Amino acid sequence: MKRFFDVSISFVALVFLSLPMLITALAVRLTSPGPVLYWSNRVGRNNSLFRMPKFRTMRTDTPAVATHLLGDPDRWLTPVGGFLRRSSLDELPQLFSILTGDMSIVGPRPALFNQDDLIALRTDNGVHKLTPGLTGWAQINGRDELPIPVKVAFDTWYLQHRSFVLDLKIIALTFIKVVKKDGVTH
Repeated sequence: MKRFFDVSISFVALVFLSLPMLITALAVRLTSPGPVLYWSNRVGRNNSLFRMPKFRTMRTDTPAVATHLLGDPDRWLTPVGGFLRRSSLDELPQLFSILTGDMSIVGPRPALFNQDDLIALRTDNGVHKLTPGLTGWAQINGRDELPIPVKVAFDTWYLQHRSFVLDLKIIALTFIKVVKKDGVTH
């Protein structure tokens, strides 16, 4: 049921969001040198690696680390990068990852391949068994502001309480968070 829901919703979203995605791609291309998409190595279900696309918001010479580990993250942003992050438009290409099965609409956000502390804690709590999501329980409860142990506690709670109704609640709350720009640090 969840996979059918993921494929159906992401396909419909891609149809309706094709024009905003095209405009976003053009904005990235016209305001900074380099590719439109940034392909990030991420940790998927059962700790397998996959390549996750995002609209590029950072310069091409930015180190491949979590944003909070950059000394001054704002200095690495492209001219439209800050807006794309605040509006979450940079996340739209992940709809293709949902279609391929690497991601789900709802689940824990996929960790970077080098976030060893997050990966280990999720594995210890069984969260690694879940397909990562475009949004999740931790996302709507703090997003970028959460320390790793708190994020994993939210992910673990989701693992233990997941249901179709909870997923619908998370999706609805995600729209509210995105519109209000809650929890976005960069």
